[in-house]
Order: sequence, then C-alpha cells, then structure tokens
Amino acid sequence: MATRRSKRNAVVEVEKLEMTPVDLEAAVRRSSRSALAPKRLSYSPGNPTPQKKKKTNTVEDKNGQNNVKKEEEDEDDSSDVEQTSGGYGGLSQYELERLENIRKNQEFLTSINLLQATEELKQLTRPKPSQRGLMRSQAAVKEVLPARKSLRLQNKEAEDLTLPPEPRANLVYDQFTRLKKPPGSLPMDPLNTEEGSKLPSQLLELCSEDLKEEKMDPSLKGYQSALKKMRITEDQVAKVVKDRIFSAAFHPCTSSLLMAAGDKWGKVGLWKMGGGWDDDGVLLFEPHTRPVGCMAFSRAHPTHLLSLSYDGSLRCMDVEKAVFDDVYDIDDGLKTFDFLSHDCSTLVVGNWYGEVAIVDRRTPGNSHESLHSLDPKIVRCVNVHPLQKQYFAVAESHVVSIYDSRCLKKTKSQAVSQLYGHSKSISSAYFSPHTGNRVLTTCLDDHIRIYDTSEVTSKCPLMKSIRHDMQTGRWLSKLSAVWDPKREDCFVVGSMGRPRRMQVFNENGQLQHSFMDAENLTTVLSVTAFHPTRNALLGGNASGRLHVFSD
Repeated sequence: MATRRSKRNAVVEVEKLEMTPVDLEAAVRRSSRSALAPKRLSYSPGNPTPQKKKKTNTVEDKNGQNNVKKEEEDEDDSSDVEQTSGGYGGLSQYELERLENIRKNQEFLTSINLLQATEELKQLTRPKPSQRGLMRSQAAVKEVLPARKSLRLQNKEAEDLTLPPEPRANLVYDQFTRLKKPPGSLPMDPLNTEEGSKLPSQLLELCSEDLKEEKMDPSLKGYQSALKKMRITEDQVAKVVKDRIFSAAFHPCTSSLLMAAGDKWGKVGLWKMGGGWDDDGVLLFEPHTRPVGCMAFSRAHPTHLLSLSYDGSLRCMDVEKAVFDDVYDIDDGLKTFDFLSHDCSTLVVGNWYGEVAIVDRRTPGNSHESLHSLDPKIVRCVNVHPLQKQYFAVAESHVVSIYDSRCLKKTKSQAVSQLYGHSKSISSAYFSPHTGNRVLTTCLDDHIRIYDTSEVTSKCPLMKSIRHDMQTGRWLSKLSAVWDPKREDCFVVGSMGRPRRMQVFNENGQLQHSFMDAENLTTVLSVTAFHPTRNALLGGNASGRLHVFSD
C-alpha cells in the first residue's frame, strides 16, 4: 500500500506542474546530465505486473533455532525514486523539487506580466525611417578581380615596390581647396533630376507670393493650446539631403510649407511638403563642398536663400534667376552670418579664426568692406539686434559679447556689453525676435541661459538658467536653442532624452510642450526652427531627414 501511495503522490505532483510530455522529457534529460542516475522501479504501467520478490526474515529464538519466518514485499522507502503515470521514466525527489521551483517562478513572472511584456517587446520592431524624399542610390557594381596568387609558389621573383611620397603638412587644406567650387555664379541644376531639366514653375510662384501674417493668440495658454494641436504624420517626414543636417530654415510663405536644409558635404535641399515634383517635392543642389553651417531666407527678397559653408563660400540662391550667386569668399573657415540691415543688403559674417567681416552685397565682387579681429580662438555665432541693427551679439569661447558695428576696430575692438556665467564653449546666442530685450544662449556646460538686454550695459544680468543635456557626441550636430519668431518669450530646443522629442520652454524655464511621436520621431533632432508666421516646427537629424509638426 505504501508503494502505491507514493506512486499516486508522484503522479499528482507531476500533474500540478502542467507540463507537456516534451517539456517533461527535456527536463529529465537536462537534470540527468549532472545528477546521478536514479534507481528505476521494475513496475511499468505498460507492462504486465511482474512477480513480486519476497524477502524472508529469519528470527532466531532462545534455543538457537530458526522457527519464525516473515515474508515482506520488497519496497523502496527511500523516496529517492518515484514513478509517473505517463510512463516517461522515474523522477528523483531533487528533480521534482526543481520542477516545482520552475512552476512557482513561472507563476510569479505571470503574475507581474513579465512574460507577456517580453513577448510584446520581441514582436515590436523599430519603425523604419521614412522613405519619402531622396531615394537611395543604387550600390555600384563591384569589379570582379582575378584571384591573387603567390609569386613564391609560382617560382617568380617579387616585384620591386617603391614607397609613396611623404604627405605634406597641409594635405587636408589642399584637399579641401581642390574640391572647392570655383568662384562666380553656379547654375541651379538639381542633382536628383534629369540633366538639363528646369526648375518647377511652382517653386518660383511659391517663393514670390505675397507674405501674410496670421493672427496668433498672444496669451501663454493660447500658445500652449496651439502647440498641442500640432501633429506629425508619415507624409511630414522626408529625406531632404544625403548627410547630416547642419542648418535648416522655413520659407516665410503661408500657402504651403517650403523648407531648406544644408548637410555635411555642402549640399542644399529644398522641400515643399506635398509637392508633386521629383522626389516627393525635394530638390537637391550642391553649391558648396563642406558643411553648410548657416542659412537664412532674405526677408526683403523671399526668392533669395543665403547659405554659408565651412569651405569659405557664402552664396545666394536666386530662384528667379536659377543661379547661386557668389556673395563672399575666403580661403576657408566661414562659420556664421546674419543680416545687418533691414533690406538684407549688408551682412556680418564670422569665421573660425575669431574674426567678423562686414559684407555689402551691393558692392561688386565677393570681398568684405572691413575685417575685424575679436576673439583669438573662434566666432561660433553672430546675431543682430532686431530693432537696433548696429548691435550684434557674438558667441565667443566662454563669453557672449555685444558689439556696436559703428565702433569696430581692426583689432582689440571693445564690446558694449558682455554676458558672463558660461563655463564651457558656447554654441549659440540669439536676441529675442521682436524687441531684443532678451538674449538666449546655449552652452556645452549643459545649460540654457536667458539674459536681460533691455538696457545694453557693460554687464547684462542673468534672468534664468535651465539645465539641459547638450552632450550630443561627435556624430550629431550640436543642440542650439532658438526663439519662436512669432513670440518674444518662448524658444525650442532638441533633446537627447528618450523617447525622442523637441521641447518648447518660456523665458521663465517652464516647459510648455514636448513634441513626441513613437512612430514618426525616433531620432535626435539637433537642428530646429519655427515657421515665422504659421504653427509649424521642423527638426533635422543626422541622416538628412526633416520632421515637421504642424496644425
């Protein structure tokens, strides 16, 4: 009876595990590799009941005679061997305890929905990048070369090889100089269209339309409500240039959204959202050979797009003439520019060598009117006051200086005001778009700062400092906070946080809205810009794609 009871208990324990026969056999197989082989019962449900062995115990009496014999069934009370009812072999007590632990662990994981979450994560795949815009070029056919053979095995003498010439110290400089576009006007021939094709007539009509300003709710609550209504869809993501975006801008037209972007290797792309020409409304040009660090549409001439490149060229894309005019040219090292006059005919241009140049587009040639040395290291950003055009802010190494263009000298020009508090390199500095009473700076010390410049004094006070992660690494463009041109107190900046997003703050440091989308926004958008009149926001990433949120 004890043997049958132990067998029945083993069957119940195994049934509790709710395991399939295949799982049970695998568990026994794995356990048997490291554990000692258990003893097997001679009884098997599939075989006839064998004759039970009997053991005779002899009891010796006081007289020394064997007169008492007892027969007992040979049963194993060690409980080391148990038998399942399915006929899959016996399991030891250790194996049963192990399977019981597995069952309890599974019940616990099921209770916290971990197994279900794991399966869902396996099924989820990262959204594919948008295939709109520029198409991927077909891979070049690889040339099949003959198999290499050893000259020694062929009993041939080795060839005499000569060492290449030693590289010159200015090899990199010569390479960029050789690749630089020749001075003068360049035709606007799109790279992604057939040779000899003309620009779409709709592009000129769009750039020449009368600009209209839409009425916006001036209150902060109304602004927040407008931001929350802005959405992004699959059609609002397109590959506009081939490589990493360094600069981007909205055209001020309102009937359609027209954007421009400049990439790492001097290409400029135009994208009309919903455009019917070429690659989903994308036109690609190559007016430069190195990163397009800054670009802006002329407010006085909407058909003009000015773009500046590290290769030392500043050009104006004239859609009406279908050419890239040469505005300013040096050997190399241009970094930033801004319009110094209301008619956009005068520019202030900064380079990598700590100099700013005053350029007048009405003067024949592509040289500057005057050149002024400011910082011995670098000028990273220049921005002109929106009302008092003689003032412009310069982001230097660790300080932002405000200069008066009427008082500049060739060397050692004195700043009218300086904005202190930065501990690392400054990426950008911008006056507020309507009054210029604020200056917004972005620094690699992980802070965005707002200064009060309502009175241009020697030291303008710091209003607010906002902590923000700026560590993009070497493969992403640097983050820069830029004002919303429709407002005086709000700005947008990209983010390194996950999920990927663009964030809008006001001058008090309060977060107004985060633009996120799990399907259409999965990368860091380093370059951001608001439309000057419409509720639209663009963000450019390192693969040449523009993402647009609009109402």
